[in-house]
Amino acid sequence: MKNWTRICRVDDIPVLGSRRVARQAGPEVAVFRTADDQVFALLDRCPHKGGPLSQGIVFGHSVACPLHNWTIALADGNAQAPDHGCTARFAVHVDDGVVYLDAEELATRAITTETAAP
Repeated sequence: MKNWTRICRVDDIPVLGSRRVARQAGPEVAVFRTADDQVFALLDRCPHKGGPLSQGIVFGHSVACPLHNWTIALADGNAQAPDHGCTARFAVHVDDGVVYLDAEELATRAITTETAAP
């Protein structure tokens, strides 16, 4: 069974926006809210040059990196063609309007700050 960490309420995340979550180690995690109130969480670093995805534009179920406009899928962290690369995805659980992230993933996933693509 997963150990979930309470992050915020869904309403605390702007529609088509994000909220950053600090961790004890590693880069922050960006939690995104889509227009249809789905919530996703990705490492707050674009796989291209490490741009802050939390500052990007959310549209549909994607986010555009603010540095070079790479489109990253919120569901799996993959860059859309013709670009390639992937940023780490974090499990999200929403219960009664409250957003939770997996505590083990927050502590262990994507601790280094290297990006996946040149």
